[in-house]
Formats: sequence, C-alpha cells, structure tokens
Amino acid sequence: MTILTGSVFAMGAPPSSGSAWLQFIPFILVLAIFYFIILLPMKRKQQKVQEFLTGLKVGDRVITTGGIYGQVTRLSDETIQLQIADKIKIDVARAAIGGYQGQPPVVEPANQ
Repeated sequence: MTILTGSVFAMGAPPSSGSAWLQFIPFILVLAIFYFIILLPMKRKQQKVQEFLTGLKVGDRVITTGGIYGQVTRLSDETIQLQIADKIKIDVARAAIGGYQGQPPVVEPANQ
C-alpha cells in the first residue's frame, strides 16, 4: 500500500516547466482586452460630450436629457439659460444638455 500512496502523491505534483512571466500573460491579455473594449470607448465618449458642451453658443436649439426643447440664450460655467417659450426662460445645468434638436443625442439619457 505504500507504493500506491507514493505514486498518488507523485501524480499530484505540479509541473515545473515555463518561467514565471508566462504565467502573467493571460492576466495581461485580460487587462488589455478590458482596456480596449470598455475603457477606451468610454474615454472617447466622454471627450465627445465635453467637446459638445464647450462648443455650445447662444442661439443653438438644444434638447435636455429630460426632454425639454429650447434655445440657448445665455451661457455660464455651470448653467445654461434656455428659452422654452415666449418670455419663458429656465436655467439648467450644463451637463443636462443632451444634444441639438433634430440630431441624435450626444449624451445618453439616464435609465430610471
């Protein structure tokens, strides 16, 4: 029975081939895939939204992420004033602007 036990332990021994760097290759590949599939497109989308928000000017016809249509009448660092009807103006956060009227949204509306 000792011979049988000895051969069982010998079969369970891990192989000692390959370097330690080869063990990190799958981990590095997973990180690279994560970066190119998730992080890079998200970074590009954020850059596109930031360019859109900084490029707004008075007179642009926009829609908010809440669905309010209006024309930009005044810009400040954090807020935008929209004229939504005759003599009716509202202030909204700059981040609440979703895109130009009649064009696909630049900012995706939040799912509720």
